[in-house]
Amino acid sequence: MQNPVLVEVLRGGVVESRHSGAVAVVDAGGRPVLAIGDIERPVYPRSAVKALQALALIESGAADRFRLADEQLALACSSHNGEPAHVATAQSMLASAGLDAAALRCGPHAPIHQPSAWALARSGAEPSSLHNNCSGKHSGFLCVACALGADPPTYLEPDRPVQREVHATIENMTGAMLSEASRGIDGCSAPTWAMPLRNLAFGFARFGTGEGLAPARAKAAARLRAACIAHPWHVAGTGRFCTDIMRLFGARIFLKMGAEGVLCAAFPNAGLGIAVKCDDGAGRASEVMMATLIARYVEMSTSERTTLERYLRPTLHNWNGFAIGGLHATDLLWEEQER
Repeated sequence: MQNPVLVEVLRGGVVESRHSGAVAVVDAGGRPVLAIGDIERPVYPRSAVKALQALALIESGAADRFRLADEQLALACSSHNGEPAHVATAQSMLASAGLDAAALRCGPHAPIHQPSAWALARSGAEPSSLHNNCSGKHSGFLCVACALGADPPTYLEPDRPVQREVHATIENMTGAMLSEASRGIDGCSAPTWAMPLRNLAFGFARFGTGEGLAPARAKAAARLRAACIAHPWHVAGTGRFCTDIMRLFGARIFLKMGAEGVLCAAFPNAGLGIAVKCDDGAGRASEVMMATLIARYVEMSTSERTTLERYLRPTLHNWNGFAIGGLHATDLLWEEQER
């Protein structure tokens, strides 16, 4: 099946580019509510599943043993900007387990947040693994390793305790069978497993509602979700879609982006999980797709809808700041019949 065009990019009044993709909206019982494109095609969720990976941080007892605060739990679910407070929070997580940045195996890169990257360069310091957008997740993994009595340097190995826990948790949450053949290596060197978009949405429906989960797991999911909603800046950072949307809607939306055009959400009040994939990997298109689904399924005030408009139809500017066009969802994303 060829996925349809879901987002158009206009320059002036002419369509300049088109983004195709797929959308899965699933309820907590696993029933598809909306399906556009091929939702059975396996995709790598990448960073979108960090909150599911972080369930082990609660369930292993690591969060309580190391007395992690909600900001630290939110960072464990994050793809952060590498701003100074993100770096400090990751450091504090490691320190709580008696570790430091040398234990991280995610690799260094400059902060995503340009002002922070410029400030770091002016200081003469080199980017470290703490600046990696996945350092919160990796710090969480290391805390899990310590709580399980596992050797910290092995925390990314698929056949060792931490990743075995993560693998089993994601299978349980999504209902997908994650075979060795479906395993890849993420940008941060952690294992990542491809799965159908439908299963990804199902996992987020369960994460958002707790329906069908063992009581302890449902409680762990609620704790992580609450931490992220209370501290959305730690989930992404300044100027980021996930942070802005969770600030706007609070507990009505949990949102997490992944690389290559994947974006997932839980709408707890509506009892829905959402997973979108832009075929060409464009995050700008997946954000418009998600904003459209928010407009369809989340109850909101007039002022909230007005604020959401900038994400539904974002304006594009050139280097002089002139508005030169924008993006919008196609009619198919608005009008597709629900199942």
